[in-house]
Amino acid sequence: MSHLEVAMATLIQTFDKYASADGKRATLSKAEVKTLMENELPGLLKAAKNPEEVDKLLKSLDSNGDAEVDFQEFVFLVAALTCAAHDRFCKKN
Repeated sequence: MSHLEVAMATLIQTFDKYASADGKRATLSKAEVKTLMENELPGLLKAAKNPEEVDKLLKSLDSNGDAEVDFQEFVFLVAALTCAAHDRFCKKN
């Protein structure tokens, strides 16, 4: 598989790993998102200046207002974080 295909497979596997914790494989609950972020994005949580920023991020993820994060919303989060990381990297160089 190419690097991009591996990245896509990793996104799917990561979502599935955390979404299945409560038995609902199609969505992440708030608790599952928190666990995912603690384990898979610890640098992001450390960089957050206060817990309210993280809560605000979690609320903004739920674009359809169902109090859960589906795969499309999860991918949007990863894409937004990737863009932010890319911007920061470009500014440093």
